[in-house]
Amino acid sequence: MRSHLRIARLLAVLAALGAFLLLAVGGSIKPGYSHVSQFISELNASDSPHAHALGLYGFLPLGLLVAAFLLAAAPLARVHGISRVGWWLLFSQPIAYVGVFMFPCDLGCPTQGSATQQMHNLVAVMTYIACAVGYVMLSRAPALAVKPLGRFWLVATGVLWIVGFFVMLHPAVQAWRGLLQRLLEFSLYASLLYIAWHMLEDRSI
Repeated sequence: MRSHLRIARLLAVLAALGAFLLLAVGGSIKPGYSHVSQFISELNASDSPHAHALGLYGFLPLGLLVAAFLLAAAPLARVHGISRVGWWLLFSQPIAYVGVFMFPCDLGCPTQGSATQQMHNLVAVMTYIACAVGYVMLSRAPALAVKPLGRFWLVATGVLWIVGFFVMLHPAVQAWRGLLQRLLEFSLYASLLYIAWHMLEDRSI
């Protein structure tokens, strides 16, 4: 295994670990924070304790890590045509993390609020939809032609993302929306790790 492939896989692992640490550390230092009922972006909510630190040392580097993985893995990814478009659409996820840092939500992350909240909502809608479409497109990659379960997983991830996004905005699931969003995040990083180990090849051999 050559160094380029090892670096790409290491970045995927570091991104998944970084997401876990952000949730674990952020939730532990945020007074009264609930992983079950609160959005992940509420860790960075305006005027809340430790918001700036969690944005600067949590969401921003996490976004850069995911972007670094996608950039490092791009030359190794066995994609072309529609699946290559899907690959680049996955950059919506690091954009979302950087967007959380740049446009923190208001307390409670309401659907209406300040100008920053409105920008936060716009970035969220655009990146969730783009990420969902990206995974569905990526499922058509030639690398998955003989891996139907992998193809199914990526399609399921895309469908889960778009459906989950709108479900967690419904008032009826407000008490569980944080848990639902964490399920979406788990599917994201499970898919990134799958990509790192099953869709990349060492082109130097």
